[in-house]
Amino acid sequence: MHEAVRQMLAKYSCERVEDYAQALREILQEIALFGLWRAKFFDKAAFYGGTALRILYGLDRFSEDLDFSLLQPAPDFHLERYSVALEKELAAFGFTVRVELKNKAVTSAVQSAFLKADTTNELLVIEPGEEIVQQLPAGKMIRIKIEVDTDPPAGFTTENKYLLLPVPFGIRSYVLPDLFAGKMHALLYRKWKNRVKGRDWYDLVWYCSHHPTLNLAHLEQRMRQSGHWTKAESLDQARFRELLATRISTLDVDQARQEVAAFVTDQRALEIWSRDFFTAIAERIVLQSDNFQGGVL
Repeated sequence: MHEAVRQMLAKYSCERVEDYAQALREILQEIALFGLWRAKFFDKAAFYGGTALRILYGLDRFSEDLDFSLLQPAPDFHLERYSVALEKELAAFGFTVRVELKNKAVTSAVQSAFLKADTTNELLVIEPGEEIVQQLPAGKMIRIKIEVDTDPPAGFTTENKYLLLPVPFGIRSYVLPDLFAGKMHALLYRKWKNRVKGRDWYDLVWYCSHHPTLNLAHLEQRMRQSGHWTKAESLDQARFRELLATRISTLDVDQARQEVAAFVTDQRALEIWSRDFFTAIAERIVLQSDNFQGGVL
C-alpha cells in the first residue's frame, strides 16, 4: 500500500465491509481532487455540494458524487480533457480506475463522467483482510459521478481550501453561505425519482447547527435560472421562509429518514426528525441579503 494511502485510511475506524467500502470511496474522491488540482482544473472551477461539505467542512455523513461549478459560463468546456489526468493520478497511488464520459439524451449545461473500478480489486489496495474481501459479491463496481455545471448562476464567492493528503494541495470551493444556498435550492425544488432525498434534509440540520448563514441573493439567482422565481422583485426573507415552511409541511419524514440512513454512522441522529423539528430548526437560518451579483474571489 502506498504510504499516503495508508495515512488516509488511518482516519477511518473500519470493521465491516461497508466501512472499508466507504473509506475506499473517499480515498478515491480525494485522490481525484488532487488529480484535478494537478491538471489546473480549479483555475476554471469550484467544488460544491455534499462531498465538498464533507471533505472540506466536516459534514458527518458520507457522500457519493463530486460536484463542480465553472467560475464563469463556458459552453465550450469539455470535461473529457481531464480524463487522462484523473486516471494517471489514481494509478500512481495503486488504483486502477477508468473515467467514462456520460452522454446525455437531453441537452444540458451539466457535463458528467463516472470514475469506475472493480470494488474488490481496489479494496485489495487498502488491504482490509481476506475475510472482508470475501464478503463482496463478484463483479461489484464502485462508481463516483463527476458533474460540472458549465452555466453557473451568478452571485457566488469562492475560497481556497487545502488538504494535506495524498500530498498537500489546494481546492477552490464555494464559501459556506453559497453552499447553503445551493443546498436550499435542491431541498426546495429537487425532483428525484418521485422520492425524497433525505441527504438534503440531513445537510439542512448540519447547516443550522454549524453554519446557519445562507446567501439569499445567490439562492434567488439559482431559482431564476431554474425558472422557480420569475417575479420582477427580489426574493425577500418573508417569501423565502414561506417557501421553506410549505416544503416542510409536505415532507414525507419517514421516506427522508430511510434514504439517508445508509450514509450516516449514528442512526440516533435521525430519531428526532419530524415536521415540527424541521420547522423549529429552520428558524435558526440567518439570511444574508446583498446585491452581489457575480464573480469570484
